[in-house]
Amino acid sequence: MRSKYFLLLLLLINGILFLGLISCKQKNKLSGDENSVQKDIYTCSMHPEIIRDQPGDCPICGMHLIKKMSESKTVFDVDLNTLLQQTNNFVVSSIPVTTISKESESYTINSLGSVAYDTREEGTIASKVSGRIEKLYIKYRYQQVEKGQKIMEIYSPEILTAEQNFIFLLENDPSNAALIEAAKQRLLLLGMEGIQINQIVKSKTPLLTITVFSKYSGHVHEAGNSKMVTALGMKDIAALTEELPLKEGMYVKKGETIFTIYNPNKAWVLLSIFGEDQVFVRTGNEVVITPETNPASSFSGKINFIEPFFRKDSKTLTARVYFDNSGLHIPIGSQVKAKISGNSSEAFWLPKESIVSLGLEKIVFIKQKAGFKAHLVKTGISSNAKIEIKEGLTQQDSIAANAQYLMDSESFIKLKN
Repeated sequence: MRSKYFLLLLLLINGILFLGLISCKQKNKLSGDENSVQKDIYTCSMHPEIIRDQPGDCPICGMHLIKKMSESKTVFDVDLNTLLQQTNNFVVSSIPVTTISKESESYTINSLGSVAYDTREEGTIASKVSGRIEKLYIKYRYQQVEKGQKIMEIYSPEILTAEQNFIFLLENDPSNAALIEAAKQRLLLLGMEGIQINQIVKSKTPLLTITVFSKYSGHVHEAGNSKMVTALGMKDIAALTEELPLKEGMYVKKGETIFTIYNPNKAWVLLSIFGEDQVFVRTGNEVVITPETNPASSFSGKINFIEPFFRKDSKTLTARVYFDNSGLHIPIGSQVKAKISGNSSEAFWLPKESIVSLGLEKIVFIKQKAGFKAHLVKTGISSNAKIEIKEGLTQQDSIAANAQYLMDSESFIKLKN
């Protein structure tokens, strides 16, 4: 009996173990099936937080639940370096490209300036003897004077003595031609005119005063030691319009400047050239000048001289254009506009849109297999929407035609696939 019970117990234990093994296999199979089977879920289009495993109505709004598939996606490896690149360092895009071109670029520079007296035509009348002004024919500043016009009459003891010596030789030694000629030359050197000497020869009487004639045509600007008045410029109108400081009865010294005369028919234009344009401006460049007082009277000229320094309180270079003002009659001091044209030397150029300025540095975007990479370049002058490239690129490099397009517009930046 005991062995019978033992056998039955053994059979029961084996049965239980068999059933447990089958159950585990089925569980494993069901678990595997659940992992491999894609379940459908349902949600509300208005309330996505409602999730059900079977169709029905939304408990909030009553709308029919819609089917939502839980899709499994293949995740590809993404290069983190590529995703973290700055947009001004590396950009994936398909915008047009360009290359540097080697050519001589023509340019036009706009400039402003003013009309001034040509100081090469400045005339000074100095006293050749010391004496007293007996008669003055110039009364006010900027008075028009013509060549050969009487300026003043002066009494000089030195000239009077020379006249008397000349008359003495004429009366007492008329055959001594050499001595008479020497006395005559002395009078000429002292400022007497030939017509006055002939008058002395005829009358045998010395002239108490001699007449000083102008050797220049133009406007009288200064008289005597009045440089200080001119230095005031246009700031003090009263000083500019006041009467001349030289008066009748005043004494002048030998060698002293009596009058300064400027010719308004000979003038030049002073053009201000800003820093970025100074490398373009050269002597001989063609210029078209347009006076603001009369825009219809434009005229052409050339850059005749470039001043080799910066004027006081100015950061511009000054270029001169000489011209004849006798027919144009442009008032001195008038403001003008100028267009300077020329051709640069042969160089490599890129459109301005291809270059991004980072302050002291300039960059371009060079085309690579995966996109555009930022690249440092050294630039030179700019002209007509182009910039000279000095270093950093070759003609084989493809550059983004519009670098700003890559820098500023995120809608045109794409990730790698």
